[in-house]
Amino acid sequence: MRKTALALAAATALALPALPAAADDMARLVTILTAPEPQTQLMAMVLTMQAVQQGARARILLCGPAGDIALKHAPAGATAPQPPRDMSPQGLMRKIMETGAPVEVCAIYLPGKGVGPEALIEGVTAARPDAMAAELLKENTRILSF
Repeated sequence: MRKTALALAAATALALPALPAAADDMARLVTILTAPEPQTQLMAMVLTMQAVQQGARARILLCGPAGDIALKHAPAGATAPQPPRDMSPQGLMRKIMETGAPVEVCAIYLPGKGVGPEALIEGVTAARPDAMAAELLKENTRILSF
């Protein structure tokens, strides 16, 4: 019995260092959204949420007109409920954020809009191009672009 316990402890100790590496093997998803249409924006969020629910590590990048869904004072199309589940692009984006997925606007979005980071809803930040490029190049990263 003692030998079995020692063997089990040794096997566990050998397996533990592999755990962080296994997390790096997790599927990654970067959703890049530029489309101005609320229906396309919502579908991008639906697919991103589905990927998260299936175990992917997601990150969202909003550029151009799609960046508006991250504004505190977003246009009506970003916040208006859509069928069939009465969810809005911004509403579902917030739910995705609650899972820990970062949401960022393109680095040039805020200066181009003439506003600062205070215009964004809580939790959304401006992307750092170097960090986003690194994320896009990581192994096991899939990119959805809308």
